[in-house]
Amino acid sequence: MANFLTTTLLCFILYLGLTSATGTLGIWNGGELIAGVIVSVFVAILMRPIVPRGWYRIADPRRSLLFLIYVIGPFFWAMAKANIDVVYRVISGRIKPGIVRVSLGLTNDVSTTLLANSITLTPGTLTVEVDEQTNDLFIHWINVDEQVVKRVPRDCRPICGGFPEWARRIAG
Repeated sequence: MANFLTTTLLCFILYLGLTSATGTLGIWNGGELIAGVIVSVFVAILMRPIVPRGWYRIADPRRSLLFLIYVIGPFFWAMAKANIDVVYRVISGRIKPGIVRVSLGLTNDVSTTLLANSITLTPGTLTVEVDEQTNDLFIHWINVDEQVVKRVPRDCRPICGGFPEWARRIAG
C-alpha cells in the first residue's frame, strides 16, 4: 500500500509541475486538481506490477543525497572510463564479448534494480537477465577475460566496479 500511495503522490506532484506552465496553476484550478488525482491513481495502478517494492525508501533525504553523490562522482567517473575503453576496443578490434553471471548478494529489489541499471548505462556492459530467486545478474560484457571470469564470484570489480557497494548504501 505504501508503494501505491507514494507512486500516486509522486505522479500527482509531477503532474502539477508539468501543468503549472499552462498559464493556470494546477494548485488553484479545481479541474486540474481532479484531473491530476485521476491520472495519478491510474498511473499508479498501471505501474504497480513494475515498480519495485520498497522503492520509496530512496526518498529518505540521506539516501537521496547518497544517490546524488553516487551519480555525480563514482558513476560519472566509471561511465567516462568505460566510454574511453569502448572507443579503444572498437578502434583496435580487441573485442571478446560474452555473458557473465555475477552473484552480488543484494537482498532487495531496489538495490538490484539500481545496480542493473548502472551496469546497463555504463558502455561495454549490459544487464541481460536477473535471477529472481538469487538476485544474480547476467551481464553481457564487451571484453570477457578468462582470468577475471574465474574470480567473478568473489571479485566482480572488473565488471561492475564499486557499484554494488553504492547500491547497498543507497537502497539497502
